[in-house]
Amino acid sequence: MRVMLFGTPQFAVPTLAALLETHDVAAVVTRSDRPRGRGQKVTPNPVKALATARGIPVLQPTRLDDPEWLAQIESLGADLAVVVAYGRLLPQRLLDIPRLGFINVHASLLPRWRGAAPIHRAVLAGDTQTGITIMRVVLALDAGPTFASATTPIDLTDTSEVLETRLASMGAELLVATIARMTTGAVTETPQDESGVTYAARLERRESQVDWTRPATQIDRQVRGLQPWPLAAVTLGGRRIAFLKSSVVDDASPGATAGVILEAGDNGLLIACGTGAVRVTEVLPEGRRAMPASAFLRGTKVQAGTMVVALPAREHTR
Repeated sequence: MRVMLFGTPQFAVPTLAALLETHDVAAVVTRSDRPRGRGQKVTPNPVKALATARGIPVLQPTRLDDPEWLAQIESLGADLAVVVAYGRLLPQRLLDIPRLGFINVHASLLPRWRGAAPIHRAVLAGDTQTGITIMRVVLALDAGPTFASATTPIDLTDTSEVLETRLASMGAELLVATIARMTTGAVTETPQDESGVTYAARLERRESQVDWTRPATQIDRQVRGLQPWPLAAVTLGGRRIAFLKSSVVDDASPGATAGVILEAGDNGLLIACGTGAVRVTEVLPEGRRAMPASAFLRGTKVQAGTMVVALPAREHTR
């Protein structure tokens, strides 16, 4: 089948790779190149990099409703278009071009977590499972009928980053299987249950701020759910410290003041919460690489009894 792929981040790369092995990829449509990394050098996004390496035409339109660009898409003669985390809403004129329309690889079990950050919101909410849904693209956000889904548990150690890698592979596999069934007419479209809709709002920098009066389970989910950005962070030893690995300790010093450090040593940081405590074992000090919390502590005067300080307002609102 002749297909197009609309996608941008690393999450879309396994799907593009799978399509390249199984179908005729007419073109890839992706977002404009942007500055990346510490040097803010303008570089191709992961999808563009793979497409270019494989000799696939890459289109990066400014306006999706531009008549000349739409004519170019029509001239490609694609039977089907696949969307994977492209990051832009698609106009109806575009959706009508492929013979079989547009289908989307979405990283949640729809109708739960429609929107921009379904993986992160699932972790932050404490969901015990998530998955992939293959759905038809319609004008309304992630509201189209579904073709297929696959489920995976969310383990208590899963970060959003780890979960994203797993879901990306699942999505590629499920998409290829769904397209194969489409070619034989063996798929059915199931309307979503609107009573179960929740929305996965885009992450904001202010979500880095840690409220230690909350239960330890929620703070641990914040540490895992805000990776790789914006990261749960505090001020400690006079600098911004992001937390990368944590675990819940239920029976640590009941009645301790929320936000006080109970332990600081070879086992990392143990910090009291509204209920329970969180043990932090890996951190990212501002301007440095990730390191064990124990290594960070050896270079500071932080000790048991120290109060963890919230980020300055400018750090979590800009």
